[in-house]
Formats: sequence, structure tokens, C-alpha cells
Amino acid sequence: MEDVIDPAGYRINPDTGRGPVFKDSRKAAYLNPEGTGKPLKSPVPREVLDRARSYRLQRLRDGCAAADCAALLLYDSTNIRYAFDCSNMQVWCLHSPLRYALIFADGPAIMFELKGCMRQSEGLPGIDELRMARTWMFMALGDRSEAAMAAWADEIAGLVRVHGGGNRRLACDRLDGAGAQALEARGLTYVEGTRITEIARSIKSGDEIELMRWTMRVCEAGMARVYDHSLPGATERELWAHLHFENARSGGDWLETKLLTAGPRTNPWYQECSDRECRAGEMIALDTDMIGPYGYCADVSRSWTCGYTPMTGRQRRLYETALDQIRHNLDLVRPGTDFAEFNEKSWRIPERHVPYRYTLAVHGVGMADEWPVVPLHVDWSDLAMSGRFEPGMVVCVESLVGERDSESVKLETQVLVTDTGCERLDSFPYETG
Repeated sequence: MEDVIDPAGYRINPDTGRGPVFKDSRKAAYLNPEGTGKPLKSPVPREVLDRARSYRLQRLRDGCAAADCAALLLYDSTNIRYAFDCSNMQVWCLHSPLRYALIFADGPAIMFELKGCMRQSEGLPGIDELRMARTWMFMALGDRSEAAMAAWADEIAGLVRVHGGGNRRLACDRLDGAGAQALEARGLTYVEGTRITEIARSIKSGDEIELMRWTMRVCEAGMARVYDHSLPGATERELWAHLHFENARSGGDWLETKLLTAGPRTNPWYQECSDRECRAGEMIALDTDMIGPYGYCADVSRSWTCGYTPMTGRQRRLYETALDQIRHNLDLVRPGTDFAEFNEKSWRIPERHVPYRYTLAVHGVGMADEWPVVPLHVDWSDLAMSGRFEPGMVVCVESLVGERDSESVKLETQVLVTDTGCERLDSFPYETG
């Protein structure tokens, strides 16, 4: 019987109809136990999710009260997901302000949902009241948007009068200027709310970490698919799509970027994946930026060679330099260490790599990349934020190493700050063999 070869060049098993599950024994465990033909299904119990929902909503309420605000008005899709776990049309609503939430520090939590979509938010435990959203964006109402805005502002101001206990300070995470002016014209005081949401989201509960571990499991299954198809002739877009596919079929949401490149397109960094075909021996670099199941982000980076060829001397030197940076800075992520002290003790990038660097050393991560952000030492300035690492934070430790006329190596690990140090949440192997 003649062998049947799949598009990636693998022999199809006539009994299963699939190619080999994996070829690299170091990474075999990351694919689905049943093989690549089935999606992953979360084993996380419902009570874990419900406890995480309750914790997150209380974090927002506590932050609102600490800022002496009556309520918090949320338009950012990620903040609404954090507050209520309702995920209706998140990507579209990132650029179309059509649904929103109003959470009182000492009062009801109200979700304003799109017309025709009310069932998407029904039954969620944190929502005390579900109302139909009042839309006033120009795309939807054109020259009638001003009248619609007035009705929206009347409703919001009326709710603050009823539930705010006399406090007229309203924190808003993302609101067009005209909307803020309309609320102020009705006696409310606009307060920038992003600080409240970012600080609230920065400290994760144990239940959140359990949800995030599952997102990481899905992400690493996707990375394994990318790795297993990293053969000559595959395009950058084809490889990136394997991560997207695994995330989507396993209940994830979206990928924030398209950062997968190969060979000369790895340097400079921040080029999106293209239809360029990868060539044997080229470095392939991937940054996942994956918003996965439960809305949590898995943000890790790895680099390897196309066709799994041994690295050249230069590739190996760049790789080991990147790994040195990761390991050095990982040892500095400890509770109580402030960001200035971290910067003073952080890994020093050799001069030849400076023009090709990644400007961040560490950044927070939760339902997206989050506060805090600690610059690389050469980018530290008087504008670098203050703060310290605290237990419950999850941060990503970054590295990007390249030099003139070279490829780049991108590495990144995602870690939980514990009471005594930090714990890596990702475990997809480095190319150290």
C-alpha cells in the first residue's frame, strides 16, 4: 500500500487517519493525550470559576471605595470580563463602545447589554441587575447620537443619585470626551478609573491561578502544534495559525498579536507573520500573546530552528545570551523587591545587542498584558513607575537578543510571585539540548 503524506510532510497512519502525534520526545507531553485531532476540555470545577468571579468583583469594589468613588463605569471589554465574566463580542466592543457595566462600591452591580444579547449575561452570579445598553456612538446613530447620549447620561446620573449615598464621584475606565462632559453636566465628577482596574487586576487569587494554569496548558498545546509543523516550506502564517486553532477549539478567545517570524524577519522584531516560507536551519521566533480559556492571557515566547536542525554557533550564542537574561532576572522577582532595586540588579545587555533589544524587562499579565511594566535597564528613566513585586502578581520576564545582520532569539516566561520567590507557570522546554 502506498504511503499517504499529509500537507506537512508526515506519513498518515492508515489506522488512525493521522500523522505522528509528535516527533520531539521532550515536547510530546504538551499535545493532547488523545492526539492532535481533538480539542482540550477544561477539568477546572465550576466552583473554582465562581470563586474567582466573586474575588474579582470584590477587588473592583474595594478599589472603587479606596478611591472615594461612588461607582465604576466600565467600557473596556477586558475589564467587563474581569468583573462579570460576560464575554459577548469582546473584540468588536474594543473599538465599538456599545455595552458597559456600572459597579457601585456599596450597591448593585449592573450590566448594560446589547439589544438582542441579554441572554449572554443572564445567570452570571455577579450581576445584580441586567439592563439594555443605550448606544450613542456615531456609527450606530449618526446625527442622532447627541440626543441618545443625553438619555444615556440621564440614566447613569440617576443611578448614581439613587445608589451613590450622596457621593457623585464616578470612575470611568474608557470613555469618550463627550460622554464625560455629559456626565459632568449632570453633577457627576469624572475620575480616571484605569488605575483602579489595573491595580485590582494585578493581584490574583489562587482560583484565578488555577484558571490561568489551564490557559497555559492550552497555549502550550498550541505551541507544540507550531513546533511540530516547523518544517521547510511552511509559511509564517501557517505556523501562527496552529496556535490560533488550538486556542479557538479549546475555548479560548483571541491572539493579541501576530508575532511569529523566521530567519531575517526575526530582526528587527515586531514584524507580523507573513506568507514567507520558512527555510531549513532558520530561527523561528514566536510570542504567543494568547487570550485563552476563561479570558486569561498566556504570554510566553520561544525560538527554535526550522526543521529542528542543530543551531549554528551564532544562533547558539544568541540563544544562550537570551537564556542568561531570563535566568538572571527571574532570580530577582521576589516579593517586596521594588522595581528600582530590580533595575539596579538586573541583567546587563551587552553593547552589541542594545540596538536590537526588547525595551521591557518585566511586565504584568492577567486577562491581558497589565500593570506593572519595568523597563530594560538601558530604557530606565525618571518616568519609570514606582512599585514592588507582591505575592499574587503574575509577571512575564522578557528577553530579545540580536545583533547586526543576525537573526533574533525571543524568549519569555510567565511567573507567579509567591510568598518566598516566584513560580514558573509555563514549562514548554527551551532548546538547551
